[in-house]
Amino acid sequence: MEISSKNEYAILALIELASHYASGEPLQIRQISAQQQIPDRYLEQLLATLRRCGLVRSQRGAKGGYILAREPWKINLLEVMHCLEGNDAQSADSHVVPKTLESAVILDVWQEAHQAANAVLQQCTLQDLCEKCSARRQLDIMYYI
Repeated sequence: MEISSKNEYAILALIELASHYASGEPLQIRQISAQQQIPDRYLEQLLATLRRCGLVRSQRGAKGGYILAREPWKINLLEVMHCLEGNDAQSADSHVVPKTLESAVILDVWQEAHQAANAVLQQCTLQDLCEKCSARRQLDIMYYI
């Protein structure tokens, strides 16, 4: 299983918004883009999709930008992926009719792996990712001392 660029960029943008959630200040696209090295135009499209799904809110005006629509500990990665890829991406394999016994066994294992991955993604929130980033930064600082 691989993470798509679309999912990676969206999650990076959400981590940036989550890390500034406590301040209550919206972040502008150029700020998120510069901090996370995401192309501006692509980020605009991703944030529009995330807004339609209710994961972020936008504020207009000179001090406008984007802010999380809910607390970072209430947004999990599975929800983000469903927003970007839709629920249909997951259920594509469920309509496959295996042609052989071996194919059926392989499909069963693949579905188990998919369910396990979904369970991990559902348990991991934006807050968890922010905490992991902070812990890694601390390790990096200690390593260089």
